[in-house]
Amino acid sequence: MRRNRGTDSIRKLVRETTIEPQHMILPLFVEETLAERTPIRSMPGVYRETEQSIVNIAKDAQSAGLGAVMLFGVSHHKDNTGSDSMRAGGLLDRMVRRVKDACPELVVIADACFCEYTDHGHCGPLTHDGCVDNDATIENIGKQAVIAAKAGADIIAPSGMMDGQIAAIREALDDANFINTPIMAYAAKYASCFYGPFREAAGCSLNKGDRKTYQMDPANGDEALREVALDINEGADMVMVKPGLPYLDVLYRVKETFGMPTFAYNISGEYAMLKFAAEAGALDYEKAALEMMLCFRRAGADGILTYAALDVAKQL
Repeated sequence: MRRNRGTDSIRKLVRETTIEPQHMILPLFVEETLAERTPIRSMPGVYRETEQSIVNIAKDAQSAGLGAVMLFGVSHHKDNTGSDSMRAGGLLDRMVRRVKDACPELVVIADACFCEYTDHGHCGPLTHDGCVDNDATIENIGKQAVIAAKAGADIIAPSGMMDGQIAAIREALDDANFINTPIMAYAAKYASCFYGPFREAAGCSLNKGDRKTYQMDPANGDEALREVALDINEGADMVMVKPGLPYLDVLYRVKETFGMPTFAYNISGEYAMLKFAAEAGALDYEKAALEMMLCFRRAGADGILTYAALDVAKQL
């Protein structure tokens, strides 16, 4: 076996898995009323962008050949329902328009969820007993999806894990004549502790409770296949597994079972582990990030959402 590993040229010749810039999607945080881009303490190298600076980062992503960017809003107009995200002229509307106007050829994915826009941090409005109202949420998420599509979003990516949300979005988009706008479903999203840095970045920490009633139990693998099947049947065009690194087995099973365009989200905690380990001298961040991307691809990911996208693209 060693003969096929003898030189760099031969190793490249027989390599089974590749990673290219177009396989990566860069998540971006946009905070309204922010005067200048602000570093996120728990995610070294990642910033909350202003509504102006986001254009420069989007241009960098386009120049690097990344597959897409995904936009998350950090709202200063929060309420129980997250109504700002359903309003023309709201933050979701503005940030999508700004990036799309500046980079019309860049694929822009709009995260469709309410946790960044609600005053309690949950992914939908709460009932009187403090539970998320699933049915009210999916009615609202259709409105949110249409706002994003009208602003120019190329793909809608609902992340709240509400029952029936894909069907509700598909119906709303079709009714608004966005029949060609695809849906990237967060189809298997786990209630993970690895989201910690994201909560700081997106300003969506919970006031109370947790998301275990609507996000998946990390112990369950078979359930992920049932969740993915439901989303595909409701009209999902692409599916996602989140988190990524601790769930490579789920990623592999989803791709092997359904053969759909399948994405992995290399989430904030996974990214932060590499950064802080590198700061401690425990590993080489650039080499580790590249290896991690290859592992996602080897497990079946057609694309990876990762905060390391620009760093890896520079190596490539």
